[in-house]
Amino acid sequence: MLGKKVKVTVDRPMGTYHPEHKDLYYPINYGYIEGIIAPDGEEQDAYIIGIDKPIKEFEGKVIAIIHRYDDSEEKWVVAPEHSSFSKEEIEKLVSFQEQYFDFEIKM
Repeated sequence: MLGKKVKVTVDRPMGTYHPEHKDLYYPINYGYIEGIIAPDGEEQDAYIIGIDKPIKEFEGKVIAIIHRYDDSEEKWVVAPEHSSFSKEEIEKLVSFQEQYFDFEIKM
């Protein structure tokens, strides 16, 4: 999936809180890729980086996959097509949620 162009539907825009975990704030846009089912049986989740305002949907390139060792899910990291981010930059941007998991970033 790395390098593939995808469309993300944002269900947790930047600046909002998780619907169930009220203390989990989203500093970046987060959503799902319709039609791609993840191992948890839900549509594939995706972080959107490189966009600095809340959005409803986004088309971009999968630049990384976050593999969780202690969860069945993987999260995709989607960014504008001609942007680049280091592993360290990605880790910092997604740490608000990934800090609770044992994970690896694959690029």
